[in-house]
Amino acid sequence: MSPAPAIHLVHLDEVLAQPWRNGGGVTRELLAWSPDGAGAEWALRVSVADIDRDGPFSAFPGIDRHFAVLEGAGVVLGEAGGERLLTAADAPWSFDGEAAPACRLRHGPTRDLNLMVRRAGGRGTLVPVAGQGLALAAGPAWRAVYARQALVLRRAGDEAPFALPAHALAWSAHDDTAWHLAPASAGEAPPPVGAPAGLALAWWPTAHAAPDLPPPDRSTA
Repeated sequence: MSPAPAIHLVHLDEVLAQPWRNGGGVTRELLAWSPDGAGAEWALRVSVADIDRDGPFSAFPGIDRHFAVLEGAGVVLGEAGGERLLTAADAPWSFDGEAAPACRLRHGPTRDLNLMVRRAGGRGTLVPVAGQGLALAAGPAWRAVYARQALVLRRAGDEAPFALPAHALAWSAHDDTAWHLAPASAGEAPPPVGAPAGLALAWWPTAHAAPDLPPPDRSTA
């Protein structure tokens, strides 16, 4: 049996913050990944942004975006047809990168998690880990977990668990095993089933290969 693909770890506090051109915030790029290896055009990108002032998002043609509020009072995102309020208690929102919605802070700065997936190469999801979301089944061509608090990651077939610090991204490509999460401390219980995303321990960013996949559902994500 061939060994399972490696799990890679990226710490948020070790990533250099890049200021936005419009001065509205900074972004820390945790990963820009391509199945074709280093130097190729990225197929997906995971980042954490600190938004300090109102202003429009940049346009990303050909990119599907997935956005979740990690900290702060939330944002109001505007697009054709209305506005959408997002807080840390809301599920992530998926939208077309072409939309470049206006962003208005509710009550001060926010910290936000972003997953971008190049539409021609696949489909992405960003799902909060709460209650029954503590397990990720085998299947996605690329998978990751971004932790709000310290967690233990167990992968089917591995003898030893993987320690996942708070505010870090663990990711793996071409991994067909199931992943399971548990709090790092026995005193930290997972949120109850049905808890809002604001109580999430972490988030599952995933990406699937493009063939035979339906268009993404943007009604609730």
